[in-house]
Amino acid sequence: MQSSVTSTAQARLRALPKAEVHLHLEGCFEATLLAQWAALEQRSLPRPVETLFQFSGLSEFLEFLDLACGLAATPQRLADLSYGLCQRLAADGTGYADVIVNPTHWHAWHGRLPAMLDAMDAGFSAAEQDGLPPVGLCISLLRTQSAEAATELVEQLTTLRHPRVVALSVDGNEATAGRTGPRFAEAFRRAAAAGLRRTVHAGESSGPEGVWDAVNLLGADRIDHGVRAIEDPALVELLAARRIPLGICPTSNLVLGVYPSIAAHPIERLRQAGVAVSLNTDDPALLGASLVGEYQLCANAFGWSDAVVRDVARTSIEASFAPAQTRARLLQELASW
Repeated sequence: MQSSVTSTAQARLRALPKAEVHLHLEGCFEATLLAQWAALEQRSLPRPVETLFQFSGLSEFLEFLDLACGLAATPQRLADLSYGLCQRLAADGTGYADVIVNPTHWHAWHGRLPAMLDAMDAGFSAAEQDGLPPVGLCISLLRTQSAEAATELVEQLTTLRHPRVVALSVDGNEATAGRTGPRFAEAFRRAAAAGLRRTVHAGESSGPEGVWDAVNLLGADRIDHGVRAIEDPALVELLAARRIPLGICPTSNLVLGVYPSIAAHPIERLRQAGVAVSLNTDDPALLGASLVGEYQLCANAFGWSDAVVRDVARTSIEASFAPAQTRARLLQELASW
């Protein structure tokens, strides 16, 4: 009886019209696919396939991303990976996704950003033609890059004007990189002037100070993670007042040790304080997450009603950088869920 109730709940959540706004292409590798590519490249993996995605923490996880991305050395592999991400979205009932890509991880493509974007776009376009969910790309800086490298990337994106690219992002380990907001302020200013949206990883491995910088120095339209804003009541008040949405990834925060349990996770306290929150998978294949699973985890842990679930889904759609007609369609579908 319990399993049938669970499967019914999962089916309802899968049918929930929603978007995903915090999802890394680097986190969508399947272990068996990496093993195949490693064999072709005559490279060794750090662990057997069965335990490949077991990480001791965020630092080891980020190191692994470099290894995995280094194996995606051909246009076909990038296209296949991109197509597979859209299949994953469809399996969760996701209507649109903003997908983060950090060029620094993709060593085989350094100095070839246009070709890299075209290869990914080929996979995403093929997926859309097959009826799978559409995707926008958020091109991300790494926290350890220089101000000059950041500005150079923005200038390249501005020159390319690739239709798949919707935003500038910044990600990486806040705890090891230290404060980076002042360094990237000019790059984010130029991105905004060029019509790109701005999304910023902050408030994950460091405290609320990174979120303050994301808002005050980088002009973030959206914060990726942002959960440690809960430690500063004034910041929570500001996020709520300005309706700056947080793209929260509970399973990621638990697996990578940001919080010890879902009961300790602050998403519900942030939501009740009026902050706009959405649910996301971050690096779903590497962390064993699904979007339906994130909704079910929080609904069970915090007793979310259908009204709350619908509100969180609405935030995901409104916070996305999807075209206006896509957002309008998803919101209309959501109203009748």
